[in-house]
Amino acid sequence: MNSRPFLLPFLTFLFLNVVNINAQSLSATVIDSVSQQPIPFASVQLKEKWAITNEEGSFNLIFDEVITENDSLMISSMGYETLTRPIAEFTSTKILLVPKAIELKEVIVSNKNYTADEIMDFVEDNLEKNYTNDLSKKRLFHRTTNTDRWTKSGFKVKKSSIAVLNQQFIDSVINTVPKNDTYYSEVVGDLYGNYDEEVQKFNLLKASKLYDKNTEFDFERMEEKLNTILKENVKPGSYFKIKSGLLSFKVDSEEVSSLFEEEVDSTDVAALNKELEEKKKNKEERQKNYGNWKRRQLANIFSGLPTQEKSKLNFINKKRKYEYTLEEFTYLGNDAVYVISFVPSGSADYEGTLYVNADDFAVLQVDYSNVKPISNFNLLGISSNNYLSKGKIIYNQGNDGLYGIRYYESENGMRYGVKRPLKIIEKNKIVKGRNKQNELAGDMDFVVIGTEKNEMIVFDTENINQKTFDAFKENNTVLPTYMPKYDPTFWEGYAIMEPNTAIKEFTATSEN
Repeated sequence: MNSRPFLLPFLTFLFLNVVNINAQSLSATVIDSVSQQPIPFASVQLKEKWAITNEEGSFNLIFDEVITENDSLMISSMGYETLTRPIAEFTSTKILLVPKAIELKEVIVSNKNYTADEIMDFVEDNLEKNYTNDLSKKRLFHRTTNTDRWTKSGFKVKKSSIAVLNQQFIDSVINTVPKNDTYYSEVVGDLYGNYDEEVQKFNLLKASKLYDKNTEFDFERMEEKLNTILKENVKPGSYFKIKSGLLSFKVDSEEVSSLFEEEVDSTDVAALNKELEEKKKNKEERQKNYGNWKRRQLANIFSGLPTQEKSKLNFINKKRKYEYTLEEFTYLGNDAVYVISFVPSGSADYEGTLYVNADDFAVLQVDYSNVKPISNFNLLGISSNNYLSKGKIIYNQGNDGLYGIRYYESENGMRYGVKRPLKIIEKNKIVKGRNKQNELAGDMDFVVIGTEKNEMIVFDTENINQKTFDAFKENNTVLPTYMPKYDPTFWEGYAIMEPNTAIKEFTATSEN
């Protein structure tokens, strides 16, 4: 008996994971057929839908329409043979790509033997022709990963006239601050506008936040402790003089009194209604602020692309600052690509690799990393060091022949330090006698290292006119949904970038 007529539909069903009657998803991992290692950032396309593999080679495609076993899946990656096959021929969730042998003559038969500098001149000359700054509507997914790590956190008490504000109490406060903390944020939405930071509107559709609430600094509990201490030790009408070396500033009594706000009487209906109204306004304000914050993040990404004239990633528009070397030729799909490395020739900040289309001189991909700190500040014991700035940018060609961003990844690292003396002096003009009431003095020594990783994938781009852009009004009514552990069902029906293992396995110590 021939089992093939039965096996093909069955295996196809396994490959196509049914989400619901009207939607399907397709998940797999792309690996190198020789090394058996995952291939990150490979392009995956089925019909009009496409995705990109994550750093572990995995992808997930979402479809609104029914997909059949005869539909063809196409996978391409730099330096590999493009794979195009009907879904029915895939019998495993591991897909192999074969490295493509490159011969120099394949490229130079139809192209002149340009130098790296000549190629880069063509790249710059063709920027306006290859990349558009017209208005568009982009459906995108954006993931941000923030990690904070405290390497030093100390305060040595030298003097305290409030007995409870002693070294033991200060140490207990410091110990409540999480030493390692990771926060994931994901959003799906439509970005209206062009690549200028001032011409952006964002329609936030859905958002999530993934972190461990137990690693948060408990401000409320600490505020209660400080309120108790201040109520018992600080006199009405007091103000604080905060001094750190040559620096000082004043905290008015009105700010101190705000710490002593009374709870609303549950029997006072008018007061309760006022409080509820205030909470509603606060929520609306948070929604507005969150949407605006995400729009600013995205606008900063688009305006900072290296194909933009004023970008700080200046290895295209400030060529005199870099040295370029033509390393090799490769293929992206059927397109011949020049591989050009760059390093600083003077005071520039970056090194990396550019992948340039050999026909129209469009940059298809950029990999970059800093060779020195992007910024460095150290004055009077306060320091900051932007020690890390690296990323990957992938462009694709639209139906109109113009190129736009498909995938963006960046990682930025900052080190902050404070090593200074600190005095907090309570003064009072009402109390008879001496003006100075209490004092806390000591030495601070804090160092925190923070990294932020951004991943963005643009799934669909639709050109729009000025009238459509002007007519769209932002309606920020979405706040991120908190998740103590990753929930793949949260994004059902939305195209996203497949999360890596760290996100999939993230679980808060408590789900409350």
